[in-house]
Amino acid sequence: MRLGRPLQHHPETALEAAVNAFWRSGYHHTSMRDLLEAMQLSRSSLYQAYGNKEALFLRALARYREELLVSLNATLAQEASAWQFIERLLQHMAQQAESEQAALGCLIFNSATELGNSGSTVSDAAVQSVQAITQFFVKVIEQAQREGSISPERDVQSSAYFLTLSVSGLRMLLKSGASQRQTEQLNNNILRGLR
Repeated sequence: MRLGRPLQHHPETALEAAVNAFWRSGYHHTSMRDLLEAMQLSRSSLYQAYGNKEALFLRALARYREELLVSLNATLAQEASAWQFIERLLQHMAQQAESEQAALGCLIFNSATELGNSGSTVSDAAVQSVQAITQFFVKVIEQAQREGSISPERDVQSSAYFLTLSVSGLRMLLKSGASQRQTEQLNNNILRGLR
């Protein structure tokens, strides 16, 4: 069996493997060899299906972002209120402390930190992904204001950026080994800052 064969039958599995490879090691530290091994593809199959490393990263980041936003929107819809969604989101992050998941961080925030705002295609994609998260938080803040849990005097965009900054900061601290107790204390400060 050729190495390129799994792509014909499991393209989603191959892309998911690429997501995980970039998530673990970052864009610059993930080699083509790493990707070939993770995706179980030959070099020719990978290039034929995805193009080069940059194109594959763009596909992987887009997949991660789309899945994250679908999950966040579904969770928001299930919660009794937007404020409860924010509390649960922060609580869930605290519960992940010192886990393998926490050590990975978030592919979007990891990529934005690694790639910066250099104007390259990959850095632009990371910036756009952070903006997509912030736009989701705009919706959450607006809903919380309608429900009365966040003051209507609060600027929506600034509050959404504050929440993005808080979540990305928590992800970084959890990645570096912050404990659940430390994270919960920070969460209390974040919630107070949003009121």
